[in-house]
Amino acid sequence: MPSDLERTIPPQIIEDDFYSLIITVASRPDVQTILEIGSSAGEGSTEAFVTGMKMNPSSPSLFCLEISHARFSELVTRFADDPAIRCYNASSVPERSFASEDEVLDFWLKRTSKFSAFPLPLVLSWLSQDKTYLNSSGVEVNGIRSIMDHNGIEQFDVVLIDGSEFTGKAELDLIYGARIILLDDIDTFKNFENFRRLSFDPVYDLKHENHTLRNGFAMFEKIVA
Repeated sequence: MPSDLERTIPPQIIEDDFYSLIITVASRPDVQTILEIGSSAGEGSTEAFVTGMKMNPSSPSLFCLEISHARFSELVTRFADDPAIRCYNASSVPERSFASEDEVLDFWLKRTSKFSAFPLPLVLSWLSQDKTYLNSSGVEVNGIRSIMDHNGIEQFDVVLIDGSEFTGKAELDLIYGARIILLDDIDTFKNFENFRRLSFDPVYDLKHENHTLRNGFAMFEKIVA
């Protein structure tokens, strides 16, 4: 059966409260570098970032990270004429940084979340599918680190974590220290622990949270002493 990653999907973050928040964040003059993990075909959160960037006097750059060849193809076509949008067909992290089956099983059994609504065999098949696609697609396997190294970026101003369901924790470790961290799906495996971690982190302040829109979203901003 073909992988779900071999097809495009409709945007999820579109014309809702999270979409509006992204526009506001991207328009801030103190924002110059933005990383979007999980850009898909560029119709949802990517469009929100671009809309906000057009109002930003600092002329920021948006680094889009998408592993799916099919979605990446549409993403590149959509923003081919905009040099401020830089698209990368890569995995955010290597396979060794993905959650293990034991971690996913433990979460599914012990945590009350929207993730638990799905049968465990289906959830584990998603994990297997993501790893199989990574190993067969031929994409760069260390996308976040490559973007930072190639562009001389020590910390991003803004990061949206909305990629694979099973890489969120590793992604946060790599981008930790970013001024603004946006999390989608805070009530599923993807960002459940990231939301808890940042909520108790004295370095970050929780600016927005919403558990009623889809699978929840949140915004954290680094506290400046």
